[in-house]
Amino acid sequence: MGNQPLKGWARFAAAWRNSRAGFRDLWSDEEAFRLECILLLLSIPAAFWIAPTFLMAAVLIGAVFFILIIEVLNSSIENVVDRIGPERHENSRKAKDMGSLAVLMASLLAGLLWLTAIWQALTT
Repeated sequence: MGNQPLKGWARFAAAWRNSRAGFRDLWSDEEAFRLECILLLLSIPAAFWIAPTFLMAAVLIGAVFFILIIEVLNSSIENVVDRIGPERHENSRKAKDMGSLAVLMASLLAGLLWLTAIWQALTT
């Protein structure tokens, strides 16, 4: 039965391959994703340098990782909209703009958390 869904390790392996392909596509096609990956790598040592506790460092790193997650979702929305057709449509614009807004909101949240941590580090 060829239509049977994969189970167990085969399903895990297929999901892993698909995720790797998605990462490769994002890395090659999306400059914002590449910049955010670099920001994530830089945030790891910075978080441990700024944060007074492991939990606070994890929150700071997680905030930057959250931006990446939202960027992945935004890029997937953009790809689906572009797949539908190249013509301009108000709903397509709304979908893309809302995805962009989600990235902005995640970035503002991360910025707020980082600024708060930096302020706390400087004033204690």
